Amino acid sequence: MFPVRQPWLCKALGCYDCCIRCLGAVPYPSLVATLLCYAGMALFCGCGHEALAQTEVLVETYFARNVQDYVVMASFIKYFQYVIYGLASFFFLYGILLLAEGFYTTSAVKQTFGEFRSTQCGRCLSLTFIVVTYILAFIWLIVFAFTAIPVFFLFNMEQTCHTINILAETTPSINQHGWICMDARQYGLLPWNAMPGKSCGMTLASICKTSEFYVTYDLYIAAFAGAGVTLLALFLYMVATTYNYAVLRFLGRKGIR
Repeated sequence: MFPVRQPWLCKALGCYDCCIRCLGAVPYPSLVATLLCYAGMALFCGCGHEALAQTEVLVETYFARNVQDYVVMASFIKYFQYVIYGLASFFFLYGILLLAEGFYTTSAVKQTFGEFRSTQCGRCLSLTFIVVTYILAFIWLIVFAFTAIPVFFLFNMEQTCHTINILAETTPSINQHGWICMDARQYGLLPWNAMPGKSCGMTLASICKTSEFYVTYDLYIAAFAGAGVTLLALFLYMVATTYNYAVLRFLGRKGIR
């Protein structure tokens, strides 16, 4: 840009220009999406795994007397915990693939590395990632909705306990608020013939004061937040990959291959 005679300064400027070119090839949207995806999956998988284990303890201790009443739920929790392991591994590998695809498309679009150009195979690969990411985003939207169910149940349980505590302070008779209950059977946690299947009155209020309840509640909130962060990461992946693919198609029509 301006004449300099010192060789070391010329080398420094050349290194600076190289760094600028390399930084220009970094796919920042894909990088941010990858970090969000890893953070969200860590929250969802870690907290979800522990929340399911705590749920089994709560139901076994306070809502069911017979082992046969919650054996189906226990089996579901066991299998879903294995699914969580698979999800963590899959999204870890898929995040790396999408980040690598982001580096490829960004370099091809900006033509950073000399004669590097996009190819028909590269554009086909980008299109494949777009389709897979759209499908994953739709599936994960359903997972995100189902993750809200235990949060909703525990939130209602906490509010019911709060109501019972207020009534206990204002009414002298315990029987006046003994009809206030939380029925786990209504949320599909237990079959309809499970006994007792529900908890009422001060018994329910005492459950809400236990450490198991608060730990489970917080874990489900964290898992719900992790599912939301992962869904946001998939949306970012969708935007980034769709934009890069569109630019690659435009460059291909211009004859840049």
